[in-house]
Amino acid sequence: MIGTKRMGGRVLAGILALALSSCSTTQQQTTIAPPNPVAPASEQPRIFVAAANPLAVETGLATLRRGGSAVDAAISMQAMLALVEPQSSSVAGGSFMTYLDGATGKITVFDGREEAPAGADPGMFLGPDGKPMPFARAVLSGRATGVPGVLKMLALAHDEHGKLPWKDLFGDATKTATEGFIVSPRLARMIHGDYTENSAPDVKRYFSKPDGTLLNAGDRLANLPYADFLRRLAAQGTDALYTGSTAAKLVARTHDGPLPGTMTLADLAAYHPVEREAICRPYRVYQVCVPPPPSSGAALLELFGILQHTDIDKRGPNDPQAWFEFAEASRLMYADRNRYFGDPKFVSVPVQGLLDPAYIAERAKLIGANAAVPPPEAGHPAGAQVAGIDHTIDPTGTSHIIIRDAAGNVVSMTTTVESIFGTGRMVDGFFLNNQLTDFDFAPKDAMGRPVANAVAPRKRPRSSMTPLIMLDRNGHFAGALGSAGGSAILAYVGKSMVGAVDWHLPMQDAIALPNLIAMGPYFFGEVDKFPPDVVSALAARGVTLRPGQGEDSGIQGVIVRDGKFDGGYDPRREGRAITETVAP
Repeated sequence: MIGTKRMGGRVLAGILALALSSCSTTQQQTTIAPPNPVAPASEQPRIFVAAANPLAVETGLATLRRGGSAVDAAISMQAMLALVEPQSSSVAGGSFMTYLDGATGKITVFDGREEAPAGADPGMFLGPDGKPMPFARAVLSGRATGVPGVLKMLALAHDEHGKLPWKDLFGDATKTATEGFIVSPRLARMIHGDYTENSAPDVKRYFSKPDGTLLNAGDRLANLPYADFLRRLAAQGTDALYTGSTAAKLVARTHDGPLPGTMTLADLAAYHPVEREAICRPYRVYQVCVPPPPSSGAALLELFGILQHTDIDKRGPNDPQAWFEFAEASRLMYADRNRYFGDPKFVSVPVQGLLDPAYIAERAKLIGANAAVPPPEAGHPAGAQVAGIDHTIDPTGTSHIIIRDAAGNVVSMTTTVESIFGTGRMVDGFFLNNQLTDFDFAPKDAMGRPVANAVAPRKRPRSSMTPLIMLDRNGHFAGALGSAGGSAILAYVGKSMVGAVDWHLPMQDAIALPNLIAMGPYFFGEVDKFPPDVVSALAARGVTLRPGQGEDSGIQGVIVRDGKFDGGYDPRREGRAITETVAP
């Protein structure tokens, strides 16, 4: 078998027996009932695939059509995304996968988050003056790369839920890398963008034509080193990355200046993915399941809990008060997330306290009637320990996929290289992640309090990735959501959930709603996409929107309505969301 297992736990997703009032001021008690995951016999099997690139979608569908499982399709899509969307994904990156077993109703989280090497130091991103170094300097450094996790995570999931042989899952990506693919408008925009990573020699070399000019949309790009790596990955399993020539090149590349890192072959060999219990809580009539820390899934559930104490579901997308409530609830959530979340092996994250109905009710009371409050402080949930204020910069080189196979198994998976083109350093046709810049650069805040997300050896950085799966009251699959976008992922997914569930919009329309990210004193948003009267009304409430920065959102979603899949993809990218009916 391919991959190494470290068994954590599985969760039998709790089923909501008592429907929550859509604008209740108190949380009712949730009753856990046995699952009923088997769909009616009359229902024809359907497959569903959504991703941010059409080539990845077609690869996933092709894998499912030939009898592959949802996990098989995720592996083939990851291989393709690393080729056609290198600004967002890499086989040397990290990932969280939330997995629904269609036969048992069990929800499992596969944690493939990168780790800091054993030689990592809490002060490794501090300058000579003891202050955090500029992000632009850190991101290009050798020490920014964490030990990759996505391939070993996928191998672990394949051991348990794969149907097709591992060796048969890389043919599409190998052929595309050999023959070349057409550079998309989005990739061309990244190639020509004013990003720090675009100054890296490997980036310039890879995206330049023979005459030295940069590739444009419509040009063909082949990647023969990557094709060769995929052949070895198919034949050797994850050893193709974690041992041998590629591992040696990866370690050597991280030791190059400036600011060389400390990764070793032993660090690569020591990496293990982790199976974790999902965290499940009700939102309206659904049960929403997300990854636990170091993911920020519990923060997203806190946001949903706060919103259930507002009347946002009685309003709509053209109502400024609805967006005001969303902004204020977001600020409260981010204040808690930024203070308390980190790797649970190193810090105690007060998940139960943050999600306690009484605590959420108290947080919700801080939302003013129609005027923004000063930037909220983190609350004091049960189980919280003293923690410093976090100043992590959370870039946005990420992608999300959703897959449902004919047996009803579902994958909701967010995968990342971290920043655009990672560190800008390339090995065997793929970019290295810069995931360690997801740590706070300073181990203590200005008051000397330890920061939960500080660097430590073998520690996993806090992640904003929150791939979620929804169940209905009978334990049936009810939907899935996820997004790219760095720290804004929580706002992007939250907005889409409100649009689809509270405002009953088609999933495509919910995803296309304007983005609004409210954190501390800042209110970022797609100002030009909001109606002008909404923008002015928000400003009158103290929510002055300013254009955001970095990559746009990359949301994929699906919700089951009246037995039909209502899927959508983010129009800000180039994705697709496709449902097909297959023979029983």
